[in-house]
Amino acid sequence: MSGFEFGTDGPHAIIAGVDGSQTSLRAAAYAAGLARRQHTRLVVVYARGAPGALLTLADPTGLATRAELDTQDQIEAQLRAELDRQARVWGVDARLEARQGDPLTVLSEVADEVRADAVIVGSSRSVGHRIAGSLAVRLVRCGRWPVTVVP
Repeated sequence: MSGFEFGTDGPHAIIAGVDGSQTSLRAAAYAAGLARRQHTRLVVVYARGAPGALLTLADPTGLATRAELDTQDQIEAQLRAELDRQARVWGVDARLEARQGDPLTVLSEVADEVRADAVIVGSSRSVGHRIAGSLAVRLVRCGRWPVTVVP
């Protein structure tokens, strides 16, 4: 184990996972407050999902697939605009990281890259997550960062 080194003992970054839902936006606001108080970076992560295989097969014209991708583009644009606006208000060094993939994989990759001190996500309202496990539960099972779930 390496010894203490000045300048490396403070917080590095706080990750907030967002998907455009109300609970994820509350999680981002909570993470921004935490980042402001701890004088650290805020990285807001948006995991863009690939259109499902069934949608692709059932959509020979591509209209439904295009609509899904357009919706993701709109969510990303809204998140960018809101983050830019709020970063000035909060006085936080904040950025949006939008990537293609499964939310657990994307959040894990970004958290590892920025050496996250914490991962903040919103609680799931899906009934299916009570059976299969929510994103928050899967993040906790990874056990690499403290995870806060915002209701």
